[in-house]
Amino acid sequence: MKRQQGMLEGSVVSKEVASAMPIPLASETLSGLRVLDLTRVRSGPTCVRQLADWGADVIKIEMPEGLEAGDALGGPRHGPDFQNLHRNKRSITLNLKAPEGLAIFRRLAETADVVVENFRPEVKFRLRIDYDSLAAINPRIIYASISGFGQDGPYAERPGFDQIAQGMGGLMSITGLPGQGPVRVGIPIADLCAGLFCAHGILLALIERQRSGRGQWVQTSLLQAQVFMLDFQAARFLVDGEVPTQAGNNHPTSIPTGVYATADGHINVAVAGGRIWERFCRALGREDWITNPAYATAEERSRNREALNAEISEVLRTGTSAHWVSALNEAGVPAGPIYTIAEVFADPQVRHLGLDAATVESPVRGRIRLVPQPIVLSRTPSRLASPPPEVGEHTEEVLAELGYDAAAVAELRARRIV
Repeated sequence: MKRQQGMLEGSVVSKEVASAMPIPLASETLSGLRVLDLTRVRSGPTCVRQLADWGADVIKIEMPEGLEAGDALGGPRHGPDFQNLHRNKRSITLNLKAPEGLAIFRRLAETADVVVENFRPEVKFRLRIDYDSLAAINPRIIYASISGFGQDGPYAERPGFDQIAQGMGGLMSITGLPGQGPVRVGIPIADLCAGLFCAHGILLALIERQRSGRGQWVQTSLLQAQVFMLDFQAARFLVDGEVPTQAGNNHPTSIPTGVYATADGHINVAVAGGRIWERFCRALGREDWITNPAYATAEERSRNREALNAEISEVLRTGTSAHWVSALNEAGVPAGPIYTIAEVFADPQVRHLGLDAATVESPVRGRIRLVPQPIVLSRTPSRLASPPPEVGEHTEEVLAELGYDAAAVAELRARRIV
């Protein structure tokens, strides 16, 4: 078959095949890239969603119905969580524990650019679908693995879970109000970041493959992602030996930055640097703070944080949230409301950016709205092209691309291979 050129050179998925696929293309950006999706729950699907939304031909591999109970912890197939994670894909059923199913998967791997999995580390070796096994038949394959704690080491075989990684990665020790005990973040941030980092790694490997002609094994884990995301808090410890603690809604180093009560709710205010501090004082009608020795420098404001916050709160309680957000932004001081999720999607800027307007037609749920990609490409944008597939919806089509006719597929189905 005619091969794609450029970054995807060497893929055996031709433009003709891509254009004949039974689901519409989500983007031209990664068209011609074939991805075998062995992922489940959240971190893996988050990775694969980044590829599917940008036009890759993602084939979700699922066990035949009756052999497996579906995605553990992933919610019902037609629930909002699954719908959000698995859009823009095709699905086939394939029993990888059966020799015939494994043989079909290996044939698919010969045609693929990328395989993504987030099993426990030993599972892929037991099934003989590890990187070395697949690279032997397709040296250009890029094999991506997400685990809880890494592919080796003392914790490698532990089951991974987002909240466990939040705790072991230090995040829960710096989240929440001082003295209230550890607090988890309200989203599965370790899962999500591991998935995004894995997608990043896949794209790096694709670029490197253009030079070397060879694939490689991409690895990340929930723990690695969470520790990396500590960012400046980690640097405070590694560089200066300072152990960060809970600071609540107050920024640990930029003061005054935090949550303040108003006459009708709360707002966020972020005052960083001397110039913004002076603008802030003038906007609140408290120019005297500028020359007050207790607040004159960042160091003094940090030392006298409680007294300063009390004075700020006294002023901000005299006006509404809308008043202060408008007044402070007009003065060049970062400030914003604190929304409920419903209020987020009613915000005019969110709506202007189209973050509430991406829709897809589900055969079960009807027209549903999902959050689109937060990246805008001027020539090859992403879109919600198709809803998550039903289990094995595209089995016949995908196997036909491998040369199986209807009778052969029917026999495989009868034997519960597919």
